[in-house]
Amino acid sequence: MAKARAGTRGGPRRHGGGRRALGLALAAALAVAGLAGCSATGGKRAEDRAKRLAANHSAVNTPRWTFAMVTHSAAGDTFWDIVQSGAKQAAAKDNIKFLYSSSDQGDQQAQLVQAAIDQHVDGLVVTLAKPEAMKAVVAKAERAGIPVITVNSGAEQSKQFGALTHIGQDETVAGNAVGDELDARGRKHALCVLHEQGNVGLEQRCDGAKAHFHGRMDKLYVDGTNMPDVQSAIEAKLQADPSIDSVVTLGAPFADAAAKAKQQAGSKAEVDTFDLNAQVATALKAGTIGFAVDQQPYLQGYEAIDLLWLYRYNGDMLGGGQPVLTGPQIVTKKDAGALLAATQRGTR
Repeated sequence: MAKARAGTRGGPRRHGGGRRALGLALAAALAVAGLAGCSATGGKRAEDRAKRLAANHSAVNTPRWTFAMVTHSAAGDTFWDIVQSGAKQAAAKDNIKFLYSSSDQGDQQAQLVQAAIDQHVDGLVVTLAKPEAMKAVVAKAERAGIPVITVNSGAEQSKQFGALTHIGQDETVAGNAVGDELDARGRKHALCVLHEQGNVGLEQRCDGAKAHFHGRMDKLYVDGTNMPDVQSAIEAKLQADPSIDSVVTLGAPFADAAAKAKQQAGSKAEVDTFDLNAQVATALKAGTIGFAVDQQPYLQGYEAIDLLWLYRYNGDMLGGGQPVLTGPQIVTKKDAGALLAATQRGTR
């Protein structure tokens, strides 16, 4: 595991850097004042240059490191757009060059991690949706001195694999919350739709819900990369069994497919989902989705990059060896207004 950079805990280097940045900012400000009497065009250009100089030297005075995030996201999954949004915001704040890549195939994800190791990145963020495929390559990163943080999936394997910490929600706990919510809504027969075979996090969500739900819960496996097939599979299940009164999808993009399937099947089942996007927030407001489980993906991306930076720069690490939880949070129609505003910012 990479060690934190020396000389960063309360040492004079940081204070000296702050004084230099302040001095440069003041010098730039004086330059702006001195240019006030110049010609309109030339003076404006010089003033703009001085302002940029002041802004640049008042920014974070830290090393320029490169962090890579490699996830199990399939193409077009809006959840991971939000994770990236958070990661990019933290990277901009921390003076980090941010690299992102993904594959929903475990072996290909491992290859992408190996490519990041070959580039000698300064930190890695990975997901462990298919942990056995990732175990060896995460060990390689550690042998190369690259600190690793796991995010979103793989909380159980994170510490075992040697990661600094895990950031995300406990999928079993999140599932339990769904089972409790279904009971509170008086549901008796739920259908849990799994959109990626072999993803341990999805299995934990369904199993966690089933453990707390007092009714009957069935699993339906679908190909999440083919949305028309997802819709038709849910529709067929609803037509075949009218007793199903709740459809639980495990990702925001699949909630819309479930709502369409419900309509086509003439079913009265309530559609509920894990995760959020703009469509889900709109559907919550309209009442076409009952509730959603928010694990705050923006926070997962932001904290992953920020914690890596804190570790490299100052030897800090949150969690005390335990996962840093970002969820679950049950959101309903009453939360829709605030959620819609956040989705427009790309943060929920």
